[in-house]
Amino acid sequence: MKPQEQTYSKSRRLKNQIKAVVTNPYNIIVLIAVVLLVYLIVLPLLDMIATTFELAQRDIRAVGGGEAGDFTLYYWQRLLASELSWTMLIKPLINSLVIGVCVSVCAILLGSILAWLMVRSDLPFKKFFSLAVIIPYMIPSWCKSQAWLSMFKTARLGGAPGFMASLGLDVPEWLAYGPVAIIIVLTLHYYAYTYLLVSSALNSINSELEEMGEIQGAGKAMILRKITLPLVLPAILSAVILTFSKAIGTFGTINYLGSPVQYYTLSSQLYMNINSRDTQTGFAMAILMIIIASIAVFVNQKLIGSRKSYATIGGKGGRSTLIGLGKVGRPVITAALFVFFAVGIIMPIVILVMESFMLKEGIYSLDNFTLHYWIGESNPQIMEGLPGIFKNDEFINSLFNSLRLTLVNGVFGTIFGQLLGYITAKGRGRLHGKLVEQLVFIPYLIPSVAFGGIYLSMFSQPQQIFGVTLVPALYGTFALLTLVSVVKHLPFAARAGTSNMLQISGELEEAATIEGAGFFRRFVKIVFPLSKGGFISGFMLIFVSIMKELDLIILIMTPTTSTLPYLAFRYQNGNSPQASDCVAIVMFSIVFLVYAIANLSGKADLAKSMAG
Repeated sequence: MKPQEQTYSKSRRLKNQIKAVVTNPYNIIVLIAVVLLVYLIVLPLLDMIATTFELAQRDIRAVGGGEAGDFTLYYWQRLLASELSWTMLIKPLINSLVIGVCVSVCAILLGSILAWLMVRSDLPFKKFFSLAVIIPYMIPSWCKSQAWLSMFKTARLGGAPGFMASLGLDVPEWLAYGPVAIIIVLTLHYYAYTYLLVSSALNSINSELEEMGEIQGAGKAMILRKITLPLVLPAILSAVILTFSKAIGTFGTINYLGSPVQYYTLSSQLYMNINSRDTQTGFAMAILMIIIASIAVFVNQKLIGSRKSYATIGGKGGRSTLIGLGKVGRPVITAALFVFFAVGIIMPIVILVMESFMLKEGIYSLDNFTLHYWIGESNPQIMEGLPGIFKNDEFINSLFNSLRLTLVNGVFGTIFGQLLGYITAKGRGRLHGKLVEQLVFIPYLIPSVAFGGIYLSMFSQPQQIFGVTLVPALYGTFALLTLVSVVKHLPFAARAGTSNMLQISGELEEAATIEGAGFFRRFVKIVFPLSKGGFISGFMLIFVSIMKELDLIILIMTPTTSTLPYLAFRYQNGNSPQASDCVAIVMFSIVFLVYAIANLSGKADLAKSMAG
C-alpha cells in the first residue's frame, strides 16, 4: 500500500473511531452526567469555599476597611484563633465528636446484633421483627426527640411535665436533655442503617463456612469472632462512616434536646450562623465538618482495603443454615426483643399520640382530652387562634408540598440514581466509572444544613453565562426544593442504582447487541424491566428520606413552600407541641403506609437498596 493510501486509511480509521465514541449513546450519557454533577456538586462546593474568603459588607468596619467581596482571612482567623474560638468552634467540635463516636459505637453494636439474630438465628416471629426493626428508619430523629421530650421532660425546663414526671417520678435533667438524651435518641434512629447494611452482608454469606468451623470443634462465639465478623467487617465499617457522618451533621435532635441546656454542636452552630446571615463563618464550619467526614472515609477505605462497596461478598450464598439459640436463650432473647421494641419504639409513638389529644401538656386525664389540635375550630385561647390541623390551610399546603416533593423527587431521583448506577456498574475499574462514583459521593460529605445554605446562596440570583440566563432565580420556588433534595440524596439513589445494576448480567446486553438491538432498546427492553424491583426499592429509599427531611430544607423554606417537617418544627418552637405531634403522626403514617404498599406489591427491599 502506498504511503498516501496508508495515511488516508489511518485518518479514516481515526475518524471512524472518533465518530463511534461521539455517537455512542452510553458515552453521551456519561458526558451529560459528568457535566451536570460538576455544575450541581463541584461548583457549589467551590463557591462555598470561596465565600469563606470574601469580606461581607457588615464586617468592613471590623477588619478596618476595604470593600465587600475583598479577599480576607478574617472569618478563618476568628473561627480558629480568636477569643471566640472556644465558644464558636472548639466546644461544639468536642460535643460533635462525643456524639458521633458514642452514637456510632452504640448503633453499630445494636444494629449488628439485631441483623445477626434476624438473618442467622432461628429467632421466632421474624416477620413481625423484620417490620418493627425498620420502623426507626421511617421516623425522623427529630420526631423521636419530640417523643423523648413527651416522656422525660421536666417542668423545670420544659414548661410542663412529661409522662414520667406526671407519674410523680423525679426525672433528672441529664436524662431529659443534653448528650445522654441525644445519644440514646440518635442510637435508636441510626441503628437501622447498621441493620440494613449488615443484614444484607449476612444474607450473602454461605453458611457452609460457619459449618466447617463447627466441624473443626469451634464454639459459636469463636465462629462468630473468627469467621462471621471478618466477612461482614466491610459492611460494619461502612455503617460506622454512615452513622458517624450523619450523627455529627444532624441538627433537629440537637435543637430539641440540646438547646434548652445550651448544649451545642457544630451543626447547631452552623445553623445559627447561616440563619443569622453570617454565611462566611457558617460555611467555614461546614468545610471543617467535610474535612472530618473525609478523614473518616479515608480511614475507612484504608481499613477495608480496595473494596469500595457496601456489599461483603458478591453473589448469593450457596446455602443458609440457621443457628439455634437454645432452649433457654430463644425465649429469653425473644422476650428481650419484644421489650426493646415496646419500650424503645412503640411506647414513644403511643406517648406522642396521647399528647396530640391533650388540651394542656402534662395532664394525663380524660378531662384534658380534646380533638382540637386535629379538627378543632379557631379559638383565640388555644394555639394562638389557629384551628386544628385538618382545618388549617397551612397544614393542607404543607401536606400538599410534602406529597408533591416526595413524589417528584422519588421519581426523578430514582431515575437519575438508576442511570448513575448503570454508569458506575458498567464502568467499574474504568476512569469514567470511578469519576462518576466519586462525584456522586460528595453531597454525602456536606452537612445538610450547609448544603441547603449553598443552594440558597447559589440560586438566589439568576445563573448566567456570557449574559445569557441559564437558570432563573429560584429562591422561594418549589423548583429549588426539588433541586436541592434530588442532588443531596443522589449518593443513596446512585448506591441503590449500582446495587440494582450489578445484579443484571452484562451477557444479556451483549446478546441483544449481537441481535442488532440499539442502546435505548436494550435499556427499555432488558435493563429497565429487570431492575423494576430495585427501582421500587430505590424510590422508597428516597421517598422515606425526603418525607422526613428537615435539616436540608430548613434554611430555604418560605410560607408557600412549607413542608410537614418544617411545619412540625415551627409548631414545636412556637410552644404548640401538640400540633407538632399531630403533624409528625400524619407524616409517619404516610411513610409507613407507602412503604407497606410498596413492600407488599413491589417487594421493596431497603437493605438491598443500601447494599451497593
